[in-house]
Amino acid sequence: MKLYMVSLGCAKNKVDSEMILGALRDKTELVASPEDADLIIVNTCAFIEPARKEAIDTILELSDYDAKLVVCGCLPQRYKDEIVKLLPEVDRFITIDEYGDIAKIVGDVANSSFKINNEFSPLNRINTEPSYMRYVKISEGCLNRCAFCAIPLIRGKLHSRTIENIVEEVKEIVKEGVYEINLISQDTTKYGYDLYKKLALVDLLKELVKIEGDFKIRILYLYPEVVTDELIDFIKNEPKMMHYFDIPMQHSETKILKKMYRRSDKELLTNLFHKIRENVPDAILRTTIIVGFPYEEEEDMDNLIEFIKDIKFDRLGAFTFSLEEGTKACEYPNIISEKTKQARYERLMKTQSEIALKNNEKYMNQILNDCFIIDYDESSYMYVARSYAYAPDEIDGCIYIASKRELSLGERVNVKILDFDEYTLTGELVE
Repeated sequence: MKLYMVSLGCAKNKVDSEMILGALRDKTELVASPEDADLIIVNTCAFIEPARKEAIDTILELSDYDAKLVVCGCLPQRYKDEIVKLLPEVDRFITIDEYGDIAKIVGDVANSSFKINNEFSPLNRINTEPSYMRYVKISEGCLNRCAFCAIPLIRGKLHSRTIENIVEEVKEIVKEGVYEINLISQDTTKYGYDLYKKLALVDLLKELVKIEGDFKIRILYLYPEVVTDELIDFIKNEPKMMHYFDIPMQHSETKILKKMYRRSDKELLTNLFHKIRENVPDAILRTTIIVGFPYEEEEDMDNLIEFIKDIKFDRLGAFTFSLEEGTKACEYPNIISEKTKQARYERLMKTQSEIALKNNEKYMNQILNDCFIIDYDESSYMYVARSYAYAPDEIDGCIYIASKRELSLGERVNVKILDFDEYTLTGELVE
């Protein structure tokens, strides 16, 4: 059976898509176009309104093809009763809770003799990423109950994989030649609390770095209140750890953080970011911010701007607040207009652009080691690369490299930086 698959949303969703492909591997052949497919699967995101709109638009577009259409992921998990009526074009909606039986369900839809020989498991994935990198999802769900966030409503409480299971996966992908390993979950800092009754992220990392091979580990989605001194020191001192701290703070002002049901406050955030800067001088600091949250006033926005000027984040992503049904924020009366939200967002990103430009200036005429090739840009005749300082998503930017010789995907090189802007560095290959 010919299968065309679309994976929407975050990297965590992409891992699920790869496990779905693994579960169906014996009975399907992946095709590059929906026109060639007998079966189309759309793995959806429903985190915020734009994601839901993208999911529905994608489903409607793909419903025009002569193929069985299956929709899975966050959208049916959260809204199954509603979308069954809204989207009769779909042959079957599959919730996240049903993933353990996904091979049988898809077989029934396709009227095919699927046998459930392949488990839906992180150890049975069909990789869709470049050969040099992987996402490794270490847990599912979340123990936090942030007032703006629907993830616990969709994904449930924290459910960690065992250390042994994760080690087994990483051993296999390192054998395949993977260099960049990105650990992900809804909250990586709470990893293992459900299984081991303690914060076990450092315990996991200690086992992962014992694995023989040439690889590096980046951790994404660290929550600030549980970024411990032990974790900072481990990242600093362990050669296989990338000096990269992705810490979504959401806001700087204690008043807003309390309304968000975040456990951090301004003092904690200030001390944490300065501590990382002082202890890990080459650390990359990345954060995420929500603007226009209920009760946010102009003074709060002024203070937030001053905060990011003080910390000078290397990477910063921002969103305007989106009201999500079922969350605590729905009870808040102080709703800010979309026009005001957008104005605050633009002000924030303009400030961050100026900070990023200044941050990148320090790389001029410096040689950056261990940059790995990820693409070739035909318009500029330059190679595209990342280093430990660039996560594999749209926030971080990249490095452009001029080279007199041909370079290969995943090859690691040294680069002398000769130019820069807010989000990219440009240089030449140094042999």
